Amino acid sequence: MAAGARAQQRPQLLQAAYNAIFQADIREKLLFTFAMLVIFRFTANLPVPGTNPAQLSAIFENSTVLGFMNIFSGGALQNMSVAAMGVYPYITSSIVMQLMVPLVPTLQALSREGEQGRRQIQIYTHWMTVPMALVQGYGQLVLIQSQGGITDIGLTGPNALSTISMIISMSAGTMFLVWLGELISERGIGNGISILIFAGIISGLPQYVAGQLYTGVGDTVTTTILLGALTIGLVYVIVIFQEAQRRIPVQYSRSVFRSGRMYRQSGQTHIPLRVNTVGMIPLIFAFSVIIFPAYVGSIFATSDNKFIADAAVWIQGVFDPAIGATGCSCSSPLWCSPSSIRW
Repeated sequence: MAAGARAQQRPQLLQAAYNAIFQADIREKLLFTFAMLVIFRFTANLPVPGTNPAQLSAIFENSTVLGFMNIFSGGALQNMSVAAMGVYPYITSSIVMQLMVPLVPTLQALSREGEQGRRQIQIYTHWMTVPMALVQGYGQLVLIQSQGGITDIGLTGPNALSTISMIISMSAGTMFLVWLGELISERGIGNGISILIFAGIISGLPQYVAGQLYTGVGDTVTTTILLGALTIGLVYVIVIFQEAQRRIPVQYSRSVFRSGRMYRQSGQTHIPLRVNTVGMIPLIFAFSVIIFPAYVGSIFATSDNKFIADAAVWIQGVFDPAIGATGCSCSSPLWCSPSSIRW
């Protein structure tokens, strides 16, 4: 009786978690998922050969573009690890494959064959991930080299062997993470790819909170506590909007046979339409569009043409908070905006 009374006093979410621990199959799935996440975090800290951690840390502190990419890689990009690209080449190939299914008759026929057809399309998606990872890996190396994080990147001459080894290592790391995600989906709690992305995003949060609480005093501790409360509130609001539905009523009639006679009866149901049907994809794309001008400006900021260089620095000051916070480096006052001047 006392145990039942305590169970009724617990919140529903805590009671569900409490019950899940004492079910053997769910407990095994949770432990297996946790073990895969530990392996994922170990992989994210395994660097590729030929990198300088101190040099990489310096450029990531001053670049919004790289900082944004590093958040979604769970800090793996700043460590220049074999998992620096995360599972995003796989996501890109999945999107491309979904766009190709209605256009290619062979893929369209496979999609109609049920589970077997979907598995074959999944195999094609995995094969497409490999060239996607190779291209994206080389692009990331070129991007970090343009920011001064690494040197000697090239596919010709004496730098070819080291560059190819880095690209292959990063591509292998991506495919390894995709395999971990598949294992979580099959033997864990499901949605393995999404769990890996989520784990990568929040991986730096415990270290940040622990550092602030250990070294901070006064306002720093208060700010950290307020940030935690705000985060919990935001998660609560996000769950409400994610699960919110607009129920459109639908009325219909049906035939019922009784004693050899047919009767007409009316029925009523509803069509559940989610308030948020697209999730976080528009927000991610919007942020990517916003930081793209800053990336273009960083490319042309070192141009020999004074006009182009000043325009590029001004664009960086407008779209890149890191540049705007450190002061204006323009050689002409024409391109200085109020947000890019150190007062």
